[in-house]
Amino acid sequence: MEELLRRYIHGEVSDEERIRVARWLDEDSSHMREFIALRKLYDISLWQSGKEETSERKEISGGRVRRMAFEVLKIAAVLVVGFWVSTLIADWRPEATALTQAIHVPAGQRAELTLADGTDVWLNSGSTLRFPDRFAADSREVVLEGEGYFFVSRDEERPFTVRTARHAIRVLGTEFNVKAYPGSPLFEAALIRGSVEINPLGTTNTLRLEPDEIASDAGNGMVVSRIPDYNYFKWTEGLLCFEDESIQSLMDKLELYYDVTIDVRNSSLSRYRYTGKFRIKDGVEHVLRVLQLKHRFNYMKDDDKNLIIIK
Repeated sequence: MEELLRRYIHGEVSDEERIRVARWLDEDSSHMREFIALRKLYDISLWQSGKEETSERKEISGGRVRRMAFEVLKIAAVLVVGFWVSTLIADWRPEATALTQAIHVPAGQRAELTLADGTDVWLNSGSTLRFPDRFAADSREVVLEGEGYFFVSRDEERPFTVRTARHAIRVLGTEFNVKAYPGSPLFEAALIRGSVEINPLGTTNTLRLEPDEIASDAGNGMVVSRIPDYNYFKWTEGLLCFEDESIQSLMDKLELYYDVTIDVRNSSLSRYRYTGKFRIKDGVEHVLRVLQLKHRFNYMKDDDKNLIIIK
């Protein structure tokens, strides 16, 4: 197995061998530790030789991916994880090197991973999380692009920070959801239990949330309200939920989760509100076909333009 892992790290395996490695990693946590050890040896030797990894050879080297919900492959998703060295200072020493990993979740999928401190994270479709293989002695920080549901391991000496493009969320130990997709003006942070502090970057303002509260910011100030429906977080279970939403709100979510542009040209649909639950893995066209059972419309899909037109 060691020889196969070495070839996997070098990017010299077939699709069948790649699946074999992923299944082996998912069998036992000790397998992931063995893989991480081999990967670190490779990265150290790579740095010392002055070579750079090509993008085709970048895989995960730290942290532990617990579960990735693929439509076909429901196993540890080392296949979609990017790896790079975040800091290599002039007086580099192996024991002081900070390694940063990034996991990106493709459209229509979700992932669960455990960070080095024991914090569990669910990542939603189209999300990217950057995190170190080990945290500093006085702080813990990750960078999120997209949506993540966090179960933070409590550590009084090391506050945990989730940094997004426009906000920083700080906690000691708690359960919360953050949504901050690139290209979207919407930021949301919802607290299920514990407490969080939200700091808009570039300001000294701080907002503290209480359990069952959600803070929203669409670019014109933070608004705090009660969490209206806990189905809102069912995406961690692979469900896409709508509760009395407009066609525009529904289509905005479908665009986000499935990385597709939807052009609604049937104005009659704007009169209706929508409530329902769908399995994310069933795909965007499944949602549209279910909606067709209630409302009369047609749609056309242009794969070349990644576009759906609703008429």
